[in-house]
Amino acid sequence: MTKIVDLLVRRDGYTHEEFADRWQGDHAELAKDLPGLQRYVTSVPTDPERAVYDGVLELYFEDMDALSDAFDSDLAETVQADAAEFIDLEAGPRLIVEETVQLDERDD
Repeated sequence: MTKIVDLLVRRDGYTHEEFADRWQGDHAELAKDLPGLQRYVTSVPTDPERAVYDGVLELYFEDMDALSDAFDSDLAETVQADAAEFIDLEAGPRLIVEETVQLDERDD
């Protein structure tokens, strides 16, 4: 499983609450239809006033080919343009990783 992990910073002019509402609302509805996307997780800090980042994004794909195909799609262009309106896309780091689950209590 290949996963993108982005640590997100909101654009100036947005409160943390406005950012979270947009990101987890209209933007999520758009992004969840990326081709090949298998899991889509958004996380916001429990204490945003003390956090360095406004959110953590996790996008799961079967492999790097699926990830590449998703980001080469027309929908990805639309998703990225929408994200650029409220996320400072250059501010936070991005990791592309191969996930290894060590424990998942949900599987029991």
